[in-house]
Amino acid sequence: MARRSALSIRIVEGRNLPAKDITGSSDPYCIVKINDEAIIRTATVWKTLSPFWGEEYEVHLQPTFHSVSIYVMDEDALSRDDVIGKVCITRDMLAEHPKGYSGWVRLSEVDPDEEVQGEIHLQVEVLGRQGGRRLRCTVLEARDLARKDRNGASDPFVRLRYNGKVQESTVVKKSCYPRWNETFEFELAESAEEKLCVEVWDWDLVSKNDFLGKVVFSVQGLEAAGQEEGWFRLRPDKSKPREDEHGGSLGSLQLQVRLRDETVLPSHCYQPLVQLLCQEVKSGRQDGQVHLVTLLDETTTAECRQEVAINLVKLFLGQGLVKEFLDLLFELELAKSCEPNTLFRSNSLASKSMESFLKVTGMPYLHAVLGPTITRVFEEKKYVELDPGKVEIKDVGCSGLHRVQTEGEVIEQGRQHLQSYLGELLDAIVKSAPACPPIMRAAFRQLFWRVGEHFPQHQHAKFVAVTSFLCLRFFSPAIMTPKLFHLRETHADARTGRTLLLLAKAVQMVGNMEPAAGRAKEAWLAPLLPALQQGIALMKDFIARLVEMEEEEEKEEGEGRPLGPAAAVVKEGPLFVHKTRGKGPLLAAAATKKLHFCLTGEALSFSKSPGTERSGAIALADILAAEKVEEKSFGSSHVMQVVYVGADGQQETAYLQCKCVNDLNQWLSALRKVCVNNPRMLRAYHPGVFRGDKWSCCHQRERTGLGCDRTRHGVTLQDWSDPLDPAAEAQRLFHHLQGLRETLREKYWELLELEDTQNGPRGEGAPLPEGLSRLFGVLGDLEGCHRLVQPPAPPTPALLQLQT
Repeated sequence: MARRSALSIRIVEGRNLPAKDITGSSDPYCIVKINDEAIIRTATVWKTLSPFWGEEYEVHLQPTFHSVSIYVMDEDALSRDDVIGKVCITRDMLAEHPKGYSGWVRLSEVDPDEEVQGEIHLQVEVLGRQGGRRLRCTVLEARDLARKDRNGASDPFVRLRYNGKVQESTVVKKSCYPRWNETFEFELAESAEEKLCVEVWDWDLVSKNDFLGKVVFSVQGLEAAGQEEGWFRLRPDKSKPREDEHGGSLGSLQLQVRLRDETVLPSHCYQPLVQLLCQEVKSGRQDGQVHLVTLLDETTTAECRQEVAINLVKLFLGQGLVKEFLDLLFELELAKSCEPNTLFRSNSLASKSMESFLKVTGMPYLHAVLGPTITRVFEEKKYVELDPGKVEIKDVGCSGLHRVQTEGEVIEQGRQHLQSYLGELLDAIVKSAPACPPIMRAAFRQLFWRVGEHFPQHQHAKFVAVTSFLCLRFFSPAIMTPKLFHLRETHADARTGRTLLLLAKAVQMVGNMEPAAGRAKEAWLAPLLPALQQGIALMKDFIARLVEMEEEEEKEEGEGRPLGPAAAVVKEGPLFVHKTRGKGPLLAAAATKKLHFCLTGEALSFSKSPGTERSGAIALADILAAEKVEEKSFGSSHVMQVVYVGADGQQETAYLQCKCVNDLNQWLSALRKVCVNNPRMLRAYHPGVFRGDKWSCCHQRERTGLGCDRTRHGVTLQDWSDPLDPAAEAQRLFHHLQGLRETLREKYWELLELEDTQNGPRGEGAPLPEGLSRLFGVLGDLEGCHRLVQPPAPPTPALLQLQT
């Protein structure tokens, strides 16, 4: 059983952002911080005040999650990036929207007094009896305080206020993990309304001290509670009135955010639900009966359909029944009254499931087919325009020795470039049939056969059915926005984006297999018509060969996706090795600073370059932690540490620098996932380095002493290449079905009435069909399992209850 939280974030777009550059524009990007830790950086959108990102992420969280903040920044090449504004969403706000929050949110100004983070460890007690009582507060330590100084640290001290009196601790220099162990006493006030305020400040010699956060307690009732001790999250100072200097002119962000708290039971608890769904798929469609999958399609709202589709696809992939599931969806979709030219064009469960299936199983194939052409477009940055109304002569014309090009010449040149890209892309697609994953070929074969059988008079329809998914829902979106399909790390600039849009439009027209229809809508595409007609012929030939390839798909697809870490490469790439005085086996073997690292389901290995002989490796069973390193430790950002057990049985640490914040979090996420079942993972670590005779983070002098910060094993990023997790998918389906009982019942009788008006009694007292009755029984049993495993809420410490 596992309790976990997942945060889904989609940063759609911004509007009306302020101009930060002298050009009257900005280069905005977003930083997503979860619990004040930077987890995600979106790509920069250049020279715009209304950027579109469209980037989606899912982050698995620690149980201590309390807020997500999204900072909008302006990238500057020569100076420090400017902060435009921020949006902060707390856990309580997300709890009020169980189906997720979606909409526009105004950006607020970043106030230094509100930019606080970290926790403080306190012990508070009331001493003595009536007439001589004292309030004693012991300040033990703090962790993960905000960095306020240029050296990447702070010089924190604590200021305590009670009943008009103030006391201060000593200053701990250059540490965000200070240890004080100092005790302060106050005479207990007669008034029960007095509060104890514990503030943390960053000491500065010349300038004003910086506020790092505070904790306020009501001491009423503390005497009865006795001595209390605990860690407390530092809060911002909201006592000062805020003035909106910008008058709400910082712009807005369109966001979609959803927090999902889940209790995933052991996999055997979900077997009845999984078996029932598998039996429904195996039984297929039967005339005169309402299929459970049809009920799911009819009762699932448009907002939830994508999520339900991907859960079903992953579930049946793990069961080796995804081909049968998709075939059932094709059959049910074709049973609806539809015309060949509208087939699979709606956002039905069949369309969403096939779309999700292609993304889950076909991303490596997509990268292999589209990658070279997309890279060429980005690198060449050719000017491509076919629409006379959008041609800009000044971008391509030249004067002096050469004459200025005419509009016709510009369009002809653009056609040649576009035709070259399209030809290269179609050639890659046509040659890719053997490289297409067997499970994808099997699904396309079933689709091709089903549509051909249903529309014998329209044999053209079976080709369009395949291309409607492959071209319109898979290739074209990836060409238009390669960043969202991990084909590029950055968004395209305006010129490259226009080229990609025209290329995606051309691929869509090839997929539609009716270039005349596209030409009728946009007559300026006429110069491309010969290339499109040739592309359609090539595409039809490709589809025919794709569905005719008979290999042992059943054997391969029956195995499904791996359920756990495999020996295949999980992540690889170059990393810089930072050396400290203590050299473990990994660092001693590193003759050069930059190495190529490769993470598999067995080990983290490294070599001098890709494809060369392996120089060394750390077995996954020996890894104890994968965590971030303070920026001040090496004077550079994006450094991670891998704590492991060396050959001599001693604990060693490898310090590895990644290229950016996203690369850092992707490496950490990948390492944490493959080590998830390692029983020796540490619960605490040092975010600094041991230099001289002490740790740089907490100044502790014992090298093997307990770490000063908690490890974050549970914080991971979801990725399309993640191993399947059948229990998690089944839990999400259970949660979805649990809220649909009455809707399923009503929809069943409604659909049955359409099938057969002589269906007998119906309504609340009517008997349910066996399949639906079994489903409700399974859902009831799962509800009982969840009630049994729900532990009683732990008692809240009295001191925490007194925090205000």
